[in-house]
Amino acid sequence: MAGKAAIRKKKKWSAEDKIFNVIVYIIFGLFTFLCFYPFYYLIICTISNTQLVDMGRIILWPRDIHFNNYFEIFKVQNLGRSALISIVRTLVGTSSTLLASAYMAYFFTKENMWGRKFWYRLTVVTMYFSAGMIPNYLNNQMLGLTNTFWIYIIPGLISVYNMILIKTSIESMPAELEESAFLDGAGYLRRFVNIVLPLQKPILATVALFSAVGHWNDFFTTKLYITNTKLYTLQYLLYELLSQIQAASQQIQYETGAQMASNSITPTGIRLTLTAVVTIPIMIVYPFIQKYYVKGIMIGAVKG
Repeated sequence: MAGKAAIRKKKKWSAEDKIFNVIVYIIFGLFTFLCFYPFYYLIICTISNTQLVDMGRIILWPRDIHFNNYFEIFKVQNLGRSALISIVRTLVGTSSTLLASAYMAYFFTKENMWGRKFWYRLTVVTMYFSAGMIPNYLNNQMLGLTNTFWIYIIPGLISVYNMILIKTSIESMPAELEESAFLDGAGYLRRFVNIVLPLQKPILATVALFSAVGHWNDFFTTKLYITNTKLYTLQYLLYELLSQIQAASQQIQYETGAQMASNSITPTGIRLTLTAVVTIPIMIVYPFIQKYYVKGIMIGAVKG
């Protein structure tokens, strides 16, 4: 009991320790503020008086709060469909890339795989050399992937970089775990699903984050392979609107009958609101897998 009481007893800080802690808290507080402020500024500008935003008078607090920017932006043609395409692409693309990369990584850890070293080295070479844009375009065209949803999924199904991270993580597992399952009659697939995957949550969460951000932010695939407006992603729609921002502003004002007032739609308002719309969803996802991120990177990057 005395030992527990001693543990609970508050530690006495010296004056130097207190000064050091204060300095550390100030430095990290400023660093946190610098990281957080751009997103905070983006949000307060989208709900503030648009004229004050254009004049640069919104700095720390929103003024004349309104939500007209969001109400009117959601009336832009094809915005809902583009958002749905982006969400489905991110979910399907992330899950399929995760499973394919993990399964490929698993087999590259097997010593009895035929030609393992040759195929592994050949796969790694693709990280440094590619055929180029035109051959890739022609290849996807001949495969019939242009102007289809699957152009977002199939060409990027395997990520060599992510595969290497998962492979290194799997190799750090105790071999006895799989050996015991093998002695019980489990095949490769059962061992992969029941033994390997459940023990690789940190690295899988990290790879999922990489893949999800890549799918969500990509607009160039749409620009290169898609002409059907029904298959536009949210990021590409943002790219198109930002390229023609003045015309988009006039279109919204014409369609909605918005009057030139403190809460009217302006090019700056469109830029900021669309940026917020495509940024916030991926920011919401990140905190749920952040606890796995550092651990996954360390496990996947360091062997032994």
